[in-house]
Amino acid sequence: MTRTFAEMENQRRRFEKEREDAFSYGGFTFAKEILNLIDNFERSKKILENDEVLKDSEALKKTLEHFDIINKDMVSILSKNGITPLDSIGKKLDPNFHQAMMEIEDDQKEPGTIIQEIQKGFMMKDRLLRPSLVGVSKKNVIKEEKNEENKENGDN
Repeated sequence: MTRTFAEMENQRRRFEKEREDAFSYGGFTFAKEILNLIDNFERSKKILENDEVLKDSEALKKTLEHFDIINKDMVSILSKNGITPLDSIGKKLDPNFHQAMMEIEDDQKEPGTIIQEIQKGFMMKDRLLRPSLVGVSKKNVIKEEKNEENKENGDN
């Protein structure tokens, strides 16, 4: 009888946890889809900014202002619902939050430091919604090889 009560209590706790998770993270898939909309807005903005025909036109300036307003509104709505962007630039690569897409030679930064963000990552409360796609720094290989050759030649 004690085991039965203990099992019932465990089952009640499991159901309670599942209910809380469903309430907190029920929109996980929907949120991932919305991020595509934000990405497309950013891509469209970059295409318009780089268009030679539209460059420096008043129509382009107004259009870009409206794009910024809409983008800020979308990010604000997501933030109010617990979906926040990850800050990646200047931080060390963390495979739990970042996905390295390329290595960029940079002697100024420590190897493994994020120096370019290709696609912004997002968190949903305490869960990763989407990792940041990033470019990380690496040492200049040619200089390192020359330094090693100089060391070897100096030792002889």
